[in-house]
Amino acid sequence: MTWSQGSLPPLVEAGPAMSHQEVVRYARHLALPGIGVEGQRRLAAAKVLVVGAGGLGSPALLYLAAAGVGTLGIVDDDVVEASNLQRQVIHGQSDLGVAKTESAAATIREVNPHVVVVGHRERLTAGNALDLLGGYDLVLDGSDSFATRYLVSDAAEILGIPCVWGALHRFTGQAATFWARPPHGDGVTYRDVFPVPPPPGASPDCATAGVFGAVCGTIGTVMATEAIKLITGAGRTLLGRLAVYDALDVTWRTLTVRPDPDRAPVTELLGGPGNDAVDPYAVFCGIGGPAKGATAPAGAEGTTTPAGVAVDGATASAGGAAEGVTVPAGGAVEGATAPAGGAAEGVAEISGADLLALRADGGEPLVLDVREEWEAQLEPFPGARVVPSGEFAGPGAVVVRDVGAWAGGRTVHVLCAAGLRSRRVAETLRDAGLDARSVTGGLRAIGPAPA
Repeated sequence: MTWSQGSLPPLVEAGPAMSHQEVVRYARHLALPGIGVEGQRRLAAAKVLVVGAGGLGSPALLYLAAAGVGTLGIVDDDVVEASNLQRQVIHGQSDLGVAKTESAAATIREVNPHVVVVGHRERLTAGNALDLLGGYDLVLDGSDSFATRYLVSDAAEILGIPCVWGALHRFTGQAATFWARPPHGDGVTYRDVFPVPPPPGASPDCATAGVFGAVCGTIGTVMATEAIKLITGAGRTLLGRLAVYDALDVTWRTLTVRPDPDRAPVTELLGGPGNDAVDPYAVFCGIGGPAKGATAPAGAEGTTTPAGVAVDGATASAGGAAEGVTVPAGGAVEGATAPAGGAAEGVAEISGADLLALRADGGEPLVLDVREEWEAQLEPFPGARVVPSGEFAGPGAVVVRDVGAWAGGRTVHVLCAAGLRSRRVAETLRDAGLDARSVTGGLRAIGPAPA
């Protein structure tokens, strides 16, 4: 097979000859230039690990299974919930409460009984990442946390395997292929493009920001396509490029990404104080609590600036905009721009535990719930006054005066799902002279709403 201009050699050696059943099943692949019989045998011999059986992992797993990838590993420690079914198409109504690894495996076996499915029902950590990824030819990162993305990237770099990455934000999605040491050409990793994570709370998860379900299918199938191209050597991969999709405009933009010449290679995973309860990658992302002694691996200090990001060949400075696409130094936020600094200054906060303690002591703290009405209906916080955060937008909002009259000089404890909206509203209230405190981490940090 002749490799096309810009393509990479096949990642996997061809496996044994196909059976008659396989020839019939994969006939439409066999007719394709760049795949054919040899490429299909490579797919059958390949081992692919998918991190997350959620919005991105679902379509990726389905198409990898249909394509005939021989072994699919799935890392996920979660169970199927009703809110997943809007976008996680590998699961169904009858799977509610079932482990996602189990549900996904059952669907895959129905799609293609020739595929071996290996479920890893556990959370990916610095303690198990190298062992898990080490058994596979490549990894697809469909996770929804920055800590896991950095962990997957570091482990893939250490092991020398490619990482296909995807991310979502509302109506937009991004996809890229990262590989620290490809057979030829420059290697690029997640850390080259996003050297530091955004400040905690700057990038809301899909539960807070929402996600358009069909975008999961678009980006997830792109990830599966990248994996198939890597395995077979067909076409040109996204290595060195980052694809950005906007579903509302139905547009694709391509950013050229380059390695950071000043970044030393990652040779070990982030270390910590030896406490299994502390995730050094969560600490690195500012969400894991204090962990003195956590150390970054060589080349992963998180303070470098990317070598340059370009849109359609035009280089843009790190942190600048290029044709409307903002790529901040410190990490793209899947379509949202993260602030360069840390937490907003001047915003007083209170922990969820302290708020609950005020209630337990017989007090009746004023709680202002700034989630949307439907969010409060799904998971109400008893006794809270619900005023959606959007009503506080704009100068001189009438609702600020209403809240002031309601508070009557008392402290207002502002609550949302994850702590981002509450911080903004608390700052607005404080600017108006009210004593307002944002509940750190929001309702998610508190846990089930108290009675």
